[in-house]
Amino acid sequence: MTTPHTPPPYVPGHGLLAGRSAVVTAAAGAGIGGATARRLLEEGARVVLSDAHARRLKESETELAREFGADRVAALPCDVTDEAQVGALFDLVAERHGRLDIVVNNAGLGGTADLVDMADEQWDKVLDVTLNGTFRCTRAALRRMRAAGAGGVVVNNASVVGWRAQKGQAHYAAAKAGVMALTRCAALEAAAYGVRVNAVSPSLAMHPHLVKVTTPELLEELTSREAFGRYAEPWEVANVIVFLASGYSSYLTGEVLSVSSQHP
Repeated sequence: MTTPHTPPPYVPGHGLLAGRSAVVTAAAGAGIGGATARRLLEEGARVVLSDAHARRLKESETELAREFGADRVAALPCDVTDEAQVGALFDLVAERHGRLDIVVNNAGLGGTADLVDMADEQWDKVLDVTLNGTFRCTRAALRRMRAAGAGGVVVNNASVVGWRAQKGQAHYAAAKAGVMALTRCAALEAAAYGVRVNAVSPSLAMHPHLVKVTTPELLEELTSREAFGRYAEPWEVANVIVFLASGYSSYLTGEVLSVSSQHP
């Protein structure tokens, strides 16, 4: 029997995104991006994966193409701090699928440093990947969606840290708060051409690789703050992204949905 302290059963796909074309950034590996790419495919979408790590990206592409078909999966390495690479990524979507329906901006970079010890380079790098990267990809998506005139959906990955303070996280918190504000402003502009822009705000989404590098003491402290007394599985965050990408959220735009009990 499922209890609040154990994950619920995995939810099968229901064809919610059949025929849609999607882009997911930072989609290689076992985190939220990889889980989102898989959930989109399970819901019937065609997906272009991107990530700054070319080897892991190729491994993810090979695995998903074997499972869902090479015609539905493509991949291109992309550093979201590079405008040319962002442009190439969105050009690939048009080349492979002829349309762009869904964009999931998952790329982000964290780190821990007290503000008094933080170098400009640390601040700039986190902001450039997490906030500026989301801006670049959102801009690229909206330009193409506006020109196509067929609507579309953008889902950004924020964080509860964008709402609440956390020691050592000034750069990351500022970036994620910026993603929230960017989401709300972009939504007002994009509504004029039928595009919705929303965000998810996870707290603690873990996967086996992260668990291995997190001390038991820290993991216990973090999970104790959650109502369910456990961390979220990446696919549980991906399910909310699927909801925002689907027709079930057709009147929802400019919203930041907390995937956590830690909304302030």
